[in-house]
Amino acid sequence: MKCSFLQTGDVPHALRFAFILLCMLSFPLDVIAQETATVCLQCHSAQTGRGGMVVQPWKTSIHAENGISCHDCHGGDPKDAVNAMSPARGFLGVPKETDIPAFCGRCHVGIRDDYLQSAHGRALGKGGPTCVTCHGSHDIKKVTLELINEKSCSRCHPYERAAEIKAAMVETERQFMSIEGRLARFKGEGVDTEATDKELFSIRNTYHRLFHEVNTNRVKSESSKLQGELAKLDHILQKLDEQRAKRKITGAFVIAGALVAALLFYLLRKTYGNDR
Repeated sequence: MKCSFLQTGDVPHALRFAFILLCMLSFPLDVIAQETATVCLQCHSAQTGRGGMVVQPWKTSIHAENGISCHDCHGGDPKDAVNAMSPARGFLGVPKETDIPAFCGRCHVGIRDDYLQSAHGRALGKGGPTCVTCHGSHDIKKVTLELINEKSCSRCHPYERAAEIKAAMVETERQFMSIEGRLARFKGEGVDTEATDKELFSIRNTYHRLFHEVNTNRVKSESSKLQGELAKLDHILQKLDEQRAKRKITGAFVIAGALVAALLFYLLRKTYGNDR
C-alpha cells in the first residue's frame, strides 16, 4: 500500500514536519541527557528512600543552575558505576559536621575564612551553625538578603543583631539589583558591558563575604564603602544612557532631515516637471 505523504508533491511538507518535530524533541532529550550524564544521578534517582531525596532539591539549586553536579562536591567517578564511590577515584562522601566549612570552602575560599573567624565559626562543633544550616545541603539557593530572616536566625539566638546587619545591607542590595537590571538591558541592545560586569562581580564577591563575618560594625562600614563603589558604576551607566539617548535623538533628526529633503526634492521635481 502506498503512503500518501510519500507522494512527490507532499515530500517537502513531510520533511519540514519531521525537522520541526526533531527540534521540539531535541530540548527535552538534551535535558534528560544532562540529568543522566552521571551515574550518581542515575542511581540516586532510582532510589525511593533517603538516597533519592537529594536529587529533586539539587535540580532546583543554584549549583545545578551553574552545572555543578554530585561529583564536583562529593568526588568519585561520575561515569563509572562500579568505582563511583571509590576513595581511589577521589570519593569524599558526606562530610562530618566539623568538616563542612572546609568541604564547601574548596570553592568558597574567602567565605570559608571569614566564617571561621566569625562568632559562628568559633562555635563550630559546639552547636554553632555551619554552611548547610543557613544554605541547605542540596537545595542551595542564590544568595540574597532573604537568607537573613527571623525564622532561621532565631533558632540559635535573638534576631535583633541579624536584623541590624540585614538593615545595613538593604540599600546595597537595591543598588546591585538596579545595576544588574540596566546591564541586562544594555546587553540585550548589543552594548559591550564586559568591563562593568567584571567590576560588579568583584564588588558582589566582597559584598557576599559580609554575610559571614557577623560583625555589625564592619558590615555597616563596608556597606557604606560598597555603596560608594556601586554609585560610581551607576554614574557610568547613567552617562552611557545619556550618550545613547543623544545618539537616538541625533539619529531621529538625521532621518527626519532626510525625509524632509526627499519630500522637497519630490515636490520641486514635480513642480518643474509640470512647468515643462
